[in-house]
Amino acid sequence: MQQIYLRPANIIQPLFRDRLFKRKPIELLNKPTRWRKQADLVGLSPPARLRLEWMIFYETVGKKDAYATAAHFEVAPKTFYKWFKRFDGGKVSALEEQSRRPKHTRSWQITLTQEARIKSLREKHPHYGKKKLKKRYHRVYGEDISTWKIERVIRKHDLFPDKIKAQKIVKKQKKARENPKLRITNLTLEPQLWFLIHLDTIVLYIGNLKRYILTACDHTGKFGYARMYTTKSSKTAKDFLHRLYYLINNTPNKPINAQTDEGSEFKGEFDQALQELEILHWFSRVKTPQDNSVAERFNQTLEYEWLYDGHITADINKFNRALTEWLVEYNFVRPHETLDYLTPMEYIENQLQQINKSLLPM
Repeated sequence: MQQIYLRPANIIQPLFRDRLFKRKPIELLNKPTRWRKQADLVGLSPPARLRLEWMIFYETVGKKDAYATAAHFEVAPKTFYKWFKRFDGGKVSALEEQSRRPKHTRSWQITLTQEARIKSLREKHPHYGKKKLKKRYHRVYGEDISTWKIERVIRKHDLFPDKIKAQKIVKKQKKARENPKLRITNLTLEPQLWFLIHLDTIVLYIGNLKRYILTACDHTGKFGYARMYTTKSSKTAKDFLHRLYYLINNTPNKPINAQTDEGSEFKGEFDQALQELEILHWFSRVKTPQDNSVAERFNQTLEYEWLYDGHITADINKFNRALTEWLVEYNFVRPHETLDYLTPMEYIENQLQQINKSLLPM
């Protein structure tokens, strides 16, 4: 029912009410306080709160200077403008990171006829790869098809000759995605003793026997160590690591990082030993020996300057005693070009003297 007022409504309160019950004046909060309260209410994440501080600095101290605000927080002006546009004068929740998933994703672009043909060819030739099947498909049906479509059909219908092996590969790939390895290309090197130790393995074939030489070399001081074992396992690699750690235990710096390849000996017990010693494990890229060039160079020196001069023997004890004598020569006698023709021990002593000079007297 609609009500019609002939007079305007009386919105003025009676005077006695103002005298008896004085109302508190309504005070509006300033923008920074109001925005921070909104952030608490919506539960803003730490990165979004940092972006909110950008906006507060821009409104207050920055005096609405976008370039000064970006310089103060060490971000690109383009980045600040992106979030400033999203903020739009007070939209606190818009400072949260948004999903970067594309709005239009690729869909299954293969016809039923193509799928049936690929499946038929794969069943006839189960050991053909996708490139061979692509060539075969063109010869049989007279049209081109992408290797990606062939691979999708093989995965969809599980058309693998060895299904157990295929399942293991899928599990391995899933594990690698969930637990990505530290790659040496992401490590920032520092000119510090024992900051990074390179480890590698040399395989020797002596008649019908196989012997393994584990090697290690410091990246900065070029200090080298090696030892022969009868087997290549994570247990022997763990033993080698503890021997190396004991050897350099008297130095002021302790090993911080260790680099290896994807060998099986550098997993399992070896990885557990690294965690106990608080050493980070970095991996070389697959089939990229250039990533571990220091260890490869040390191996080459060991082989051409000592091993191939008649020192190959299958007797572990005899080999390791002779190898120790050569390691003494390598670390104490042999000059190194990369160390300005100092020996590794001379370089280490120079570093220790510099450390002692920087210490204050007791």
